Amino acid sequence: MLVILGLIIGVTISINLISFIVNKVFFSHEIDGLTPYGELVEVDGKNMHVYSMGNGDKTIVLLPGFGVPLPSADFGPLMRELSKEYTVVCIEYFGVGFSDKIDTPRTNENYTREIREALSKAGYEPPYVLMPHSGSGIYSEYYATKYPDEIAALIMLDTTSSAKTEADIPRFVSKLGEIQQAIGLSRIFDSLVVSNVLKMTPKNGYTVQEISDYKKYMNHYYNDTMINQIFLLNDNIREVMKLQFPEQVPVMKIIASETTKQVKEQYQIDHLNKLGANAQSITVDSSHYVYHANIKDICEITNTFLEKIN
Repeated sequence: MLVILGLIIGVTISINLISFIVNKVFFSHEIDGLTPYGELVEVDGKNMHVYSMGNGDKTIVLLPGFGVPLPSADFGPLMRELSKEYTVVCIEYFGVGFSDKIDTPRTNENYTREIREALSKAGYEPPYVLMPHSGSGIYSEYYATKYPDEIAALIMLDTTSSAKTEADIPRFVSKLGEIQQAIGLSRIFDSLVVSNVLKMTPKNGYTVQEISDYKKYMNHYYNDTMINQIFLLNDNIREVMKLQFPEQVPVMKIIASETTKQVKEQYQIDHLNKLGANAQSITVDSSHYVYHANIKDICEITNTFLEKIN
């Protein structure tokens, strides 16, 4: 039994070692030659990717949630649809997509400062309609609280609540992710995740290039900047909890039906109460990645909401 166990362990180690070598030799530079979809602007001495479409009077700023390796591709179909009526800008935070990595702590203050500077240097002037997904809702609330005159409205895509902290993620989880990335294990599941789980398919408006680039970036997602963002999430939530959200900023929260099944209804009620009387919500039949297959719903809600507040 010990001999058999030893053989199993030896074979497993050998396979992982070979996979690690192959991944390093053949795939370590696979994203180096990809061309940014938008422009790179300098923020804190680093390059931040700003991608835009359309030329409407109102500027909608899309801010990605956690776990999105290439937001400019991820938001592609939604941007194309919204750009028919609005100027739409996607900001790729440091550590994801075509933006550089950075050592600066991933705090609300730093995210807000970087967003403002990137938009300014790219030539976009406030007021903005912020459209954050998931964890970016926390940064958006902070931004709106600190600079309410710069925010025309918030349209939140199934965002994280600022009325309740999330479960802390153990450090070893990120290490497992780094190991999986290093040995190339994620490559085996990429196609299934993108097409079946995320529903990033041509049927939902994605181009072949967006799907291909997204898959490549999935294999290079884990880095110190992104990991720091994850571990500072609860600190950022606690900071926003203490802030009074400005009454003059209207809010529409689009809630995914899948999320309401996973968390208690009180989670959403508490969040809306935290945002104040000027906040409202609509629930759509969708996964947490509501913009992957519910673009028409988002655009209709956006148009109606912005027309109403005007």
